[in-house]
Amino acid sequence: MRRVNQGQGRNIAVGAWALSAALMLPGAVAAADAAKTPTFTKDIAPIFQEKCEACHRPDSMAPMSLMTFTEARPWARSIKARVSDRQMPPWQIDRTVGVQKFKNDRSLTDDQLETIVRWVDAGAPQGDPKDMPAAKHWPDDQGWNFAPLFGQKEPDMIIKSYEFTMPAVAQDAWDKRVTPSGITEPRWVRAIEIRPETIKGRKIVHHAIAYLEQTEPGAPAAAPALPAPFMEWAVGKQGEMMRPDTGKLLLPGSKFHWDIHYSQAGEQITNKVEMGIYFYPKGQEPKYRTSLSLVPAALGTMDIRPNTVSLAEGFTVLREAARIESFQPHMHLRGKAMMVEAILPNGQKQVISMVSDFNFNWMTTYVYADDVAPLLPKGTILKVTAWHDNTVAKKSNPDPNQWVGWGDRTVDEMAHAWINIVYMKDEDFKIEQDKRRATTSTTSLQP
Repeated sequence: MRRVNQGQGRNIAVGAWALSAALMLPGAVAAADAAKTPTFTKDIAPIFQEKCEACHRPDSMAPMSLMTFTEARPWARSIKARVSDRQMPPWQIDRTVGVQKFKNDRSLTDDQLETIVRWVDAGAPQGDPKDMPAAKHWPDDQGWNFAPLFGQKEPDMIIKSYEFTMPAVAQDAWDKRVTPSGITEPRWVRAIEIRPETIKGRKIVHHAIAYLEQTEPGAPAAAPALPAPFMEWAVGKQGEMMRPDTGKLLLPGSKFHWDIHYSQAGEQITNKVEMGIYFYPKGQEPKYRTSLSLVPAALGTMDIRPNTVSLAEGFTVLREAARIESFQPHMHLRGKAMMVEAILPNGQKQVISMVSDFNFNWMTTYVYADDVAPLLPKGTILKVTAWHDNTVAKKSNPDPNQWVGWGDRTVDEMAHAWINIVYMKDEDFKIEQDKRRATTSTTSLQP
């Protein structure tokens, strides 16, 4: 009989264990991979609830609902394609330059995007129904975005435009009638929303601007104030929430001049636009006033030749020190990109924000977080640069062989930024600067 020494026995035992482990390894790996595979109920549904369901739910503005596995599964490949190129959720801000911290960032994080891609690549499995999070409650109708934040069901005041019927086939139309505010005492405004009255109305409303006409005490009698932008709405915009201690003043006798752009939708639709206003409590007066400013790259004239990419630049000087609250690019079907820069009085130039892949279907407002909202001294020049792509490369271009100029129609072009600006006196500006330096280390613009 052959004898096996102790050392050899140990080697045989270790070898046997290694062989056994090797044989078991594929199954163990498969089990581990299965455990890591995202499922709809456990991993995807929470992302959709947070970033998608605001639009992707029954009877809302999106073409399909993503609230359940049954609803989402047929769209898996399309979902992967749209999130991979960051077309959805709509957030076109360039992630490589300028301010990168926003109050209303609805984009996917890198981890969320990777999870969705891995879920689709794995065959879009449903997962255990017990893992499904509780359904998120959404209002039966459109709902008001800001009302819940104030513990309300609707705004303090709702002002409606006049009814307008858009034929199924027609040229673009504009409703510019005037609505009295109905205000009987001075009130400070802390938030505003504008929206088409119905979901169907969203099909025909290109944009809606409410211009405020009012005369303030102390204003020269011979030069009454011209209507100023109170709020602008376009697809993708939720509203305007004033930063704490800032607001807009609404006075008795004030009026709203509407500028509502309608375009055909292939069916006759009757619509109103409604504006919801939220007030500060009576007697509470904010320290700063915020103003919505149209800051142009071009205004009134443009020259976009057929089959070319064009560039337009505009310069606006800040009359006082200011804090920049938000940025929203506005162009039409051939809009390609827009950048806003600050040229400081010392000559330093810095990028505030850039949208490098403009999408006409989403007029998103990018609201800067409190600790990074650019603080700019008096005399700073805001430079707005806009690019238009009048070639076949731009998918939304209706005809690259056409010359295009500035105009109100959808087939014309525009090139301006809507920027909310809070102007302040030099002493207040210094206080804001000192407060910023004391509370955070930030890359926001400083003189």
